[in-house]
Amino acid sequence: MFASEAMACACVIPVFAHQLQVSAPCEFVAPVTPCFPLLRSFGANGRVRLQAAPFCLPGDSKLAIVETDHNGKGFVMSDAEIFACPVCFEPLIRKGPAGLNHFAILRSGFQCPLCKKTYSSREGFLDLTITAAAREYKEYFPVTTELFRNPIVSFLYERGWRQRFKQSGFPGPDEEFKMAQEFLRPSAGGVLLDVSCGTGLFSRRFAKSYSYSTVIALDFSENMLRQCYEFIKQDRSLDGVNLPLVRADVSRLPFSSRTIDAVHSGAALHCWPSPTAGVAEICRILRPGGVFVATTFLASSTNIPLDVLMPFQQALRMVSSPYKFWAESELQDLSKSCGLVNYKMIQKGSFIMFSASKPE
Repeated sequence: MFASEAMACACVIPVFAHQLQVSAPCEFVAPVTPCFPLLRSFGANGRVRLQAAPFCLPGDSKLAIVETDHNGKGFVMSDAEIFACPVCFEPLIRKGPAGLNHFAILRSGFQCPLCKKTYSSREGFLDLTITAAAREYKEYFPVTTELFRNPIVSFLYERGWRQRFKQSGFPGPDEEFKMAQEFLRPSAGGVLLDVSCGTGLFSRRFAKSYSYSTVIALDFSENMLRQCYEFIKQDRSLDGVNLPLVRADVSRLPFSSRTIDAVHSGAALHCWPSPTAGVAEICRILRPGGVFVATTFLASSTNIPLDVLMPFQQALRMVSSPYKFWAESELQDLSKSCGLVNYKMIQKGSFIMFSASKPE
């Protein structure tokens, strides 16, 4: 631990210690003082970030983060700064109650200090898309995107739709959650972003595991997020848990670079209009050492070389399914091309779960 960090701990952290409430048994993964467990990571501008870990902070309590610069000067970073403008990537200024729980976010307003664009919550989620306040401009999206914006699909997703994935080798949500938790173990206590969360099938499980200080459920579909909100309201065990719902585009994630500890994406990569843009964005927002875990569908196995098969797969996709079905080697190459390392995977039938991390 750097001397400047110890100074910041001694001077700043005791002010916030009385605000922290442990809502479930937890494991102190990185105790650096006998009285206050912290995680250390490196934020923007070379600042050292010390974050309470792995507390779940219920109610209106703050996510207390202390940063020090290279001169050893300590200061408190507001929990509002976890969100950034999708246009400028500048941390948003927040007005409203403190905390990252769902209801505190709903009561807050946000503004970019550079472009002055404002963002607010509606119908249960915070809209951080570029077109959030657009009135006249309309944007049209691929069928893979529009399908999941349909209210019927969002209603049926956990009522039969997702269960059909077992036919392709998916082991089921509970087992997939356990597998993902193993890959995500290095990020315990940090901020987890569940990209393309849908109805929150995994977001809710991650939040109730108390393994992370905050779980952000993010999707582009308004109706998926509305359904997620309904499920959260029905589950009293999620009251006060840091589980904000955010509408955003995976190719323009509303977070500053190197601010997120881990990213999960369950059965979604094959639906993204540009998987390259999405994974590159994930690499950008991950802190050094941060982990990306995803599941998707593999194409049927074949002995035909990929470079020979690819043109036929592309032609078939144009006339039949708009979804991308992967070769395992493609996923490994995609991860490497977007700057991720330490690729690992588990495969069963057409199901694959893989993980990769951002270089330290």
